[in-house]
Amino acid sequence: MACNTTPIDSYVALNESTPCTGSSYTPLPGLLRRLFVTIMVFMIAVGFFGNAIVCLIVYQKPAMRSAINLLLATLAFSDIMLSLCCMPFTAVTIITVKWNFGAHFCRISAMLYWLFVLEGVSILLIISVDRFLIIVQRQDKLNPHRAKIIIAISWGLSFCISFPSVVGWTFVDVPARAPQCVLGYTEMPSDRAYAMMLIAAVFFIPFSVMLYSYLCILNTVRRNALRIHNHAESLGLSQVSKLGPMGLQKPHQLNVDMSFKTRAFTTILILFIGFSLCWLPHTVFSLLSVFSRQFYCSPSFYITSTYILWLSYLKSVFNPVIYCWRIKKFREACLDFIPKTFKIFPLAPGRTKRRIQPSTIYICSETQSVV
Repeated sequence: MACNTTPIDSYVALNESTPCTGSSYTPLPGLLRRLFVTIMVFMIAVGFFGNAIVCLIVYQKPAMRSAINLLLATLAFSDIMLSLCCMPFTAVTIITVKWNFGAHFCRISAMLYWLFVLEGVSILLIISVDRFLIIVQRQDKLNPHRAKIIIAISWGLSFCISFPSVVGWTFVDVPARAPQCVLGYTEMPSDRAYAMMLIAAVFFIPFSVMLYSYLCILNTVRRNALRIHNHAESLGLSQVSKLGPMGLQKPHQLNVDMSFKTRAFTTILILFIGFSLCWLPHTVFSLLSVFSRQFYCSPSFYITSTYILWLSYLKSVFNPVIYCWRIKKFREACLDFIPKTFKIFPLAPGRTKRRIQPSTIYICSETQSVV
């Protein structure tokens, strides 16, 4: 991992490896640096206040303390800590082109960065597996108590994986190569092994598991939709009249709990897509930094690292926007936090009748089918 300390090529080495002695680098132009910092200040504000509202909603409203909402609140908390503990130092370094916080804090900032990123990824992974169990395996085993235990375990694992960077078990130096501590080039097998483990824990393992889960879920949705279509065609008008109003309502009543638990699938899928878009470039960048000396010592490394780090921070801003867009209860709770004097438009009255959607019909035979 590496971060810059001066706008020239001098550096403070924290171990004996100095792969880029005498190399030059190209910083961002002054106007572009100011633009980046302005955007990052806005991202810090949105990341903090947006995610704080999510946490407050779950904390203040007992009805919102379901297992998945506890997981989403933990994801929001990790994004808050990332916005407060890492992004401001990166913004300062971008504008000054100088690491002003010392070599030891370089290690601490690296540890905090990976800790909060790992925790956020772990929560997305847990939610994806939970959706897989509910929709594909038809097993709803996650309750609030178990969710709290899993959250505590995920924090412990994330800390254990990120902690080696702060105690000097990995290659860390402080050259003028990036606006914060990042994985840097090293030829030591132990350092490369740790870097691969870190990259696998942050991206490869979660991405593989989540991708498999969502492919299975989408396949289940497709099969159930086909069964519903075939069942509707085979059901005659006389059979419908025999069921009566109570018979038609029975499938929805039997599946109301499962229906509630599967509404978040599309939202979680969008979060997964956002995670992939934000972290795939960072993963490729980290691999090249560790294994390619030519890439790590190139003059364009500083500019590349700035763009990549900005994209990785974008995920913490992306999540609360998705919550308010996709989850009605969060959107309504957010409006409750806004003072009445700031509510320009009155709330429109809700519909008295809900639209019937084919996706809410889950039973095609005696066996329950969840989409």
